[in-house]
Amino acid sequence: MKTFQNFIAGRWADACTGATFENINPADTVDVIGTFPRSGAEEVNRAVASAARGFAQWKRTPAPVRGDVLRRVGDLMSARKEEIAALMTREMGKPLHETRGDVQEGIDTAYYAASEGRRLFGHTVPSELRDKWAMSFRRPIGIAGLVTPFNFPMAIPTWKMFPALLCGNSVVIKPAEDVPQTVTVLVELLLEAGLPPEVIQLVHGHGEEAGAVLVQHPDVPLISFTGSTETGRIVGEICGRMHKRLSLEMGGKNAMIVLNDADLDLALDGVLWGAFGTTGQRCTATSRLILQDGVHDTFVAALAQRVSKLRLGDGRAEGTDVGPLINESAVEKVERYMGVGLKEGAEVRTGGRRATAKGLERGHFFEPTIFVGVKAGSRLEQEEIFGPVLSVVRVRTADEAFTVNNDVRYGLSSSLYTRDVNLAFRALNELDNGITYINAPTIGAEAHLPFGGVKQTGNGHREGGWEVYEFYSETKVGYVDFSGTLQRAQIDTYQHR
Repeated sequence: MKTFQNFIAGRWADACTGATFENINPADTVDVIGTFPRSGAEEVNRAVASAARGFAQWKRTPAPVRGDVLRRVGDLMSARKEEIAALMTREMGKPLHETRGDVQEGIDTAYYAASEGRRLFGHTVPSELRDKWAMSFRRPIGIAGLVTPFNFPMAIPTWKMFPALLCGNSVVIKPAEDVPQTVTVLVELLLEAGLPPEVIQLVHGHGEEAGAVLVQHPDVPLISFTGSTETGRIVGEICGRMHKRLSLEMGGKNAMIVLNDADLDLALDGVLWGAFGTTGQRCTATSRLILQDGVHDTFVAALAQRVSKLRLGDGRAEGTDVGPLINESAVEKVERYMGVGLKEGAEVRTGGRRATAKGLERGHFFEPTIFVGVKAGSRLEQEEIFGPVLSVVRVRTADEAFTVNNDVRYGLSSSLYTRDVNLAFRALNELDNGITYINAPTIGAEAHLPFGGVKQTGNGHREGGWEVYEFYSETKVGYVDFSGTLQRAQIDTYQHR
């Protein structure tokens, strides 16, 4: 068992109190990966003070040079892709083919960020006055406080960190305590690539002890948080009161709609991946399946057969389709929703229990589950479960399907399977989500497009793509008057022209 440390003020260090927590393999809870520092206010304060020094240096580094550092990070990640994927599977649980994709998304984000070092565009516009130049440009903000979740241990930290760094900010990151090793490796890669040490600070610990202190710190003007809607609401209240810039990415209750004219084989493949990939632990997971009457029975029968054959196990083992849930609390939450669904009159078609077969008894495994007869408006249909549970809702028409999709408090992702091009374009306009897929499941965002949702999924900012660079930078406007006289704008000067 290895001992890991924070990275603060340019060096690796323990928590001041010496307190630690364990990082445990969710597929085999006897396997303790290592101990990590259980940090608190003192560590966060030191990290912020160091990040302020790092910002003073980094903000003066030309953006293309900052991009070169991130390009080297992408190269290093590419060279160590298999190694990183294996350690990520061990600490998070999802199969290797998924963690390879997680690393690849970080690589893609690095290369995309590197290119943005030459594309931090402003605007040059005509002035209303003579012999005067008017323009806008992008400036860094300061220290970015990043709080990241467990389900994408590499991709989500890079979504946040790389644009923040490219824009000239320094970073303090507090990763989820369930997956601390992956971000430790990421920080090592940044340092190897040439990032000045005080530009990046890594603080391990529990959310209420370290994350909350970071969010409330008066010298951190920018917070990016991914997690539950309930925690995000608290973060939002704090940041609103303190006038911080804030990006929230929170919950989802995403629906895949299958209409009578759909390619059912394609839709089957899509819902298996969308609902049970990452063991349902994605904010974009397909947690609702809305089926039109004409295909409902046939589709459910075929889906139940496919789901019953999914293989659970350690994500590092050949042939594993579905890994464990992240921890015991996650298993208990899914179990509670089994009771909720049955009480509401829904029927378990397949799954519905902890998986305790030989080889699974020491892990946090739960059988992939399908509920049928789920009523629109029920708790099972409305509330985020974050596990391998799919709720099937029967509808009569496409209009009813669109209504059911929209009638939840979340609005992250949606998908529609149809051969009708008119319905496809209606869905793009009418489904109340930040992302809509046509003839593809609700998961599969690409690094060069904006990512995020509406309603209680987020607060309007987007991660990924070009929009995130606007979040991590300020617009500065400059005027240059070379007329040699006082020219008064914002008053009525037209009579003198």
